[in-house]
Amino acid sequence: MNVTFRQLRVFTEVARHLNFARAAEALHLTPPAVTMQVKELEAQIELPLFAREGRKVSLTTAGEYFLVYAKRLLATLKEADDAMARFRRVEAGLLQVGLVSTAKYFVPQLLARFREEHPAVELKLSVCQNREELVAMLQAGECDLAIMGRPPREFATRAEPFAAHPQVFVAPPGHPLLGLQGVPASALQAYPFIVREPGSGTRAGMEAFFREHRVHPHVAMQMPSNETIKQAVMAGMGLAYLSLHTLGLELRAGVLGLIDVEGSPVLRTWNVVHLPSKVLSPAAEAFRYFMLERGEAFLSAHDAPLFKARGASTTAGAIANGGEPAAASGPRRDA
Repeated sequence: MNVTFRQLRVFTEVARHLNFARAAEALHLTPPAVTMQVKELEAQIELPLFAREGRKVSLTTAGEYFLVYAKRLLATLKEADDAMARFRRVEAGLLQVGLVSTAKYFVPQLLARFREEHPAVELKLSVCQNREELVAMLQAGECDLAIMGRPPREFATRAEPFAAHPQVFVAPPGHPLLGLQGVPASALQAYPFIVREPGSGTRAGMEAFFREHRVHPHVAMQMPSNETIKQAVMAGMGLAYLSLHTLGLELRAGVLGLIDVEGSPVLRTWNVVHLPSKVLSPAAEAFRYFMLERGEAFLSAHDAPLFKARGASTTAGAIANGGEPAAASGPRRDA
């Protein structure tokens, strides 16, 4: 087949959006140019890759199979380009970063600082709705680095912790548990909870906490995003267990409050993750080091005033100020 990489890129973008106009916008092409590239590809393969019914576009069975191979070919080409860039020692080119939705509250700010020092790097940021989506992207080689909590166990990865990730219980203003110190976990059983969907790292953290304390929470509602959960809590619909890094604006404005539950905040870690088999480009290597060197200080500065402003416990404040358990947030640095 005389298939070009340009055709493969156009095909995968249309498959991602299932919309020719959106794919054209993402690729900075005209819709007719995108349509032409797909038609030429289908002519080479001698099979239709998309089914079109009016404005609705979907992959055919052949298209679903071909998408797997197209992604592999593009990932291999990217690895070859990265390997050659290492020989040239050039910190430029495309850097693809994937992250779970919880990390979108701070990663863009760190990326902006990174760009100030590395202006030649082109950034592509992919925000996944949950951990499972990001794991699939990482395994398929669709991102150079992933920012996430729990590293995958399904396949080999290199995961390096760069900062503490406190997870906390929140309530609307005026809730009877706010302002109390050392609230036992069993007291939470009396109130409804609004939770993330299964597969979310936040949901897994909450379930682990309740298992450890032998508490069976009343799940009143399940929602697919942190923003929706925060709005529901503010409306008085229940309590929630969320990452502190999603709560900066709400805690400062006083529209949400931290509950000082015994055993909280639950301290996890943020990790920068990549495939050990993947040769990192100079740009990806530079960003990896940037996160390991700068991530902890940036998030500690973010966390400390939130704990203090909401009157959280001494333990919580110590963690936010870089206190124990220090091992959870200390990055491992190696060449």
